[in-house]
Amino acid sequence: MAQINLLPWRENLRKQRQREFGVAVGGMAVITVLLLIVGHIHIAGMIEHQNSRNSFLKKEIAAVESKIKEIKDLESTKAKLLARMEVIQELQSSRPGIVHLFDELVKTVPEGALLTKVEQSGKIVRIDGRAQSNARVSAYMRNIEASQWLGKPRLLVIETKDKTGTGLNHFRLSAQQVNPFEGNDQ
Repeated sequence: MAQINLLPWRENLRKQRQREFGVAVGGMAVITVLLLIVGHIHIAGMIEHQNSRNSFLKKEIAAVESKIKEIKDLESTKAKLLARMEVIQELQSSRPGIVHLFDELVKTVPEGALLTKVEQSGKIVRIDGRAQSNARVSAYMRNIEASQWLGKPRLLVIETKDKTGTGLNHFRLSAQQVNPFEGNDQ
């Protein structure tokens, strides 16, 4: 006789398949969560590594900027020292010039004229003085023109005896200090 199985085998099979499906879904959910956690940890590690590299770069940039600032300060100091050296060299080279200037002032003043004030601004020499006549002032200007160390005289002011009340003409002129050795090898 044929055997008939009256047990609910289909229902048991369906329940078993549902359990297996639930276990598979649960397993996949656990694996997915684990993968997400591992991915998050890996990305957080990469971010932390990049942040540490960024902070290292910031420190190095700050060190380089401080060195650049130090170099700029040194360049500024160097420029100031070079400017001072140039001034000192210029003073050293022009030192004999003042001696020659005073010597030429004495040599060029004609008889009947006297100097009351001498000012120098760069190469320009401004001379105030008194003379017995306009001819003495003209002679003085010719002497300056003939001088080795002075040149280009220019009469600025001349006041006659009558206006000054001293019996002498007051004059003011300018001249240029010249170095006869400039441009030549000494």
